[in-house]
Amino acid sequence: MKRAWYVLRSALLWAVSLLHFAIVVPALIALAIAFDPKRHDWLQRTFCRRIMLFAGAKIRVVRSPGFDPKKTSFFVSNHVNLFDPFALYCAIPQFVRGWELESHFEIPIYGWLMKRFGNVPVPDVRRPADLRRMWRLTRDAINSGTSLIVFPEGKRTRDGHVDEFQDGAFRVAQQLEIPIVPVSIVGSFQHHRTGHWMFWPAAVTIHLHDTVDTTGMSKEEVPGLRARIRESISGPVEESLVNGAKEKSRPAEEKVTS
Repeated sequence: MKRAWYVLRSALLWAVSLLHFAIVVPALIALAIAFDPKRHDWLQRTFCRRIMLFAGAKIRVVRSPGFDPKKTSFFVSNHVNLFDPFALYCAIPQFVRGWELESHFEIPIYGWLMKRFGNVPVPDVRRPADLRRMWRLTRDAINSGTSLIVFPEGKRTRDGHVDEFQDGAFRVAQQLEIPIVPVSIVGSFQHHRTGHWMFWPAAVTIHLHDTVDTTGMSKEEVPGLRARIRESISGPVEESLVNGAKEKSRPAEEKVTS
């Protein structure tokens, strides 16, 4: 009976979410054509908060003492499901866009929105000319005060754990001396898993860790930087998964009496 309720709940949430997306996105595209997106950033944030609300997730933000909200940065995050960019947009207190696979720009409506809003295309096929264009667009975005969201795993997790990171973002950060903010998305795997359609009640916590300065860093330091950032991100994620497994393994009688 309980599962039947969650199935019905998920179906209703998907219906409301898709209707909301279909109504609001054309309006946002029209605004982006007429005005600089920075002028209606508040409206975009409201849209993202509504997306998470209609998906049944509660957003909580935890900022580390060393997080510098004034530095234009790479926000490097683990990747769980298709709602991650919207959750991050709710949490990051800056004007922010993202690295986006170039093939995503061909998706109807969504691709138009991402292109107009200034996301940086990451080439699916890494030809030198395409990579140079990505570096140029990244530099232009950072120099204009636009921070960028990066998912260095290059794919969504299937088991909740943080996968190995690719080098690309860290090489760019080192060469262009872009600060890095490690970001942990915790609870998103419990809310909605890639490859499944169900929504489960969950709180999604966004951890904004200490800002990491890359000024003067050499290319030989990039592997160590990548490992350090991954460790910062995976810490809260792995802790959450361990705690969740312990909770499931507790006897029913203990759960009732605790």
